[in-house]
Amino acid sequence: MTIKKLLVANRGEIARRVFRTCRELGIETVAVHSDADAAMPFVLDADVAVRLPGNTPAETYLRGDLVIEAARKAGADAIHPGYGFLSENAAFARQSSRPG
Repeated sequence: MTIKKLLVANRGEIARRVFRTCRELGIETVAVHSDADAAMPFVLDADVAVRLPGNTPAETYLRGDLVIEAARKAGADAIHPGYGFLSENAAFARQSSRPG
């Protein structure tokens, strides 16, 4: 499977580095962001930005269900879990790999 659009489930410099590499590879990017992060550079760097309602990581970035819904909404082919937040969450990996 060729990835055409990637949602990055992280923020800050990590997301920006992934976005930069995606641009070099011709892959569109999707950022997810909390209300508090709406104007951050990583959000502006992405081709598409999807708001996760709330301000805290527990309300937003740690909610795998919201991240998966954001990926579907944006038409992303894949999700990069970044570092921290969801990257070591086995339940998220199982949930995000389900078809549909």
